[in-house]
Amino acid sequence: MTDTIHTFIEQYGLIAVFVACVAEGETAAILAGFFAHQGVFVPWQAFVAVFLGAFGGDAAFFLCGRRFADRPFVQRLRSRPGFDRAFDLMQRHPALYVIGNRYVYGFRLVGGVAAGMSGIAAPKFIVLNAISAFVWTMLFGGIGYIFGLGAEQIIGDTLHRHQRLLVGLAIGIVVGLAGWYASRHFSRRAATVGDRG
Repeated sequence: MTDTIHTFIEQYGLIAVFVACVAEGETAAILAGFFAHQGVFVPWQAFVAVFLGAFGGDAAFFLCGRRFADRPFVQRLRSRPGFDRAFDLMQRHPALYVIGNRYVYGFRLVGGVAAGMSGIAAPKFIVLNAISAFVWTMLFGGIGYIFGLGAEQIIGDTLHRHQRLLVGLAIGIVVGLAGWYASRHFSRRAATVGDRG
């Protein structure tokens, strides 16, 4: 069973990494770095998949905000908690916001739309988005890569296939739970701020 899962990850894992990094992809980026260290993915391919997903996701949401602001999908994103705050920050500090938006869990989807609806020029957004996506890729992919190294140091040898999967699963669960908690915390905070306003 573990061999089948391992083979599936080897064949389709990079596609899953790309798709996951289009939205909130911290977990996928960390797992990509971990599996790159373990030789499941070719390292440069893993980091490229993370970068393209991160860059492409924000570019797509920017395009939605810029060209399709009246569509139901975008209207739903605009009604999410935190959108008004994101739009206000985007208006006041556009460059800093585009670079830092992806690091605030739960803001990334609404942030891309807010950027698209703002007055920032598309070429400027693309450059800033590329810089931000590159740094984000190196940070979270690097964390996963270091996890891979640390796991080997703890176990004392190259990880076997089933150990790779178990460690990868543990990483995914821990990061996913941390992200869920952070998203819930920031959503409640945004709602509280909105009620006060």
